[in-house]
Amino acid sequence: MLPTFKSLLDLVKAFPDEEACLLHLEALRWNGIPVSPFDATSKVYKCAGHKYKCKNTGKYFNVKVGTVFEDTKIPLQKWFMALYIFSSHKKGISSHQLARDIDVTQKSAWFLLHRLRYAFAHPNFQATMDGTVEVDETYVGGKESNKHASKKTPNTQGRSLKTKKAVVGVLQRDGHVIAQMVEDVTSATLVTIINETVEAGATMHTDEYQAYGPIAAVYNHQIVRHSAKQYVDDKAHTNGLEGFWSHFKRMVDGIYHHVSFEHLQAYVTEFSLRWNTRRSATADRFNLILGNIAGRLTYATLIA
Repeated sequence: MLPTFKSLLDLVKAFPDEEACLLHLEALRWNGIPVSPFDATSKVYKCAGHKYKCKNTGKYFNVKVGTVFEDTKIPLQKWFMALYIFSSHKKGISSHQLARDIDVTQKSAWFLLHRLRYAFAHPNFQATMDGTVEVDETYVGGKESNKHASKKTPNTQGRSLKTKKAVVGVLQRDGHVIAQMVEDVTSATLVTIINETVEAGATMHTDEYQAYGPIAAVYNHQIVRHSAKQYVDDKAHTNGLEGFWSHFKRMVDGIYHHVSFEHLQAYVTEFSLRWNTRRSATADRFNLILGNIAGRLTYATLIA
């Protein structure tokens, strides 16, 4: 029976030490049957101190090997506290604030948060969509109107990507959202994303952007004309995604202040999972992410 918690105090009581954290991780990852990260088919011998030995390779391991926690010097209790704070705050937390909250350096907190974002890419929210689906793009980057005259870039109106990056969102009504950064918003790119994420025959709601035109051959395409101040036409609208973008940009502006284009997708993934689990209990969201920690993200890879 996994422990439940509704507050940070409950979390500390549930995981008072390293052993309690290791037991919880083992229950989530292995469910009582240890699996070697070196050879999944190998017999495993249990050793002292939550260590195990892979028979086929002769290597020793624990539950952290092969996960975002591998080789970490930060105690698991601090990792658990960071995950609780990070996942339950509606718009995330900055590395500076987290560093103060769990008493680590800002650089460690930054790396820690990015490794947790790696676990936010959960397969539960990658399923193809059907029914009624909204598609829309947003653009991330500084506003030209806020720049000094000497810093402004000409011809950046509309969907220009000279100084911004585009993010495409696909949302199923009463379902989940998938959002991904793209290098352009051409018809080929948008149609490919839609075909990969939405089943043929679904009802698609978009704005009047001409690049969406070809999807009418596969989907029931309904349009709202934002340029004409039309935001709802019977049941056709993209208001669900507009709300999603609004909160995403408030996260970027209010918490992180600046997001580099190199790491933009990680922040999009972070917010997407938080939005997709907005109706979940705190402990359920915590365990969902903790159950998806397989895979490593090294510092060298992150800053490459």
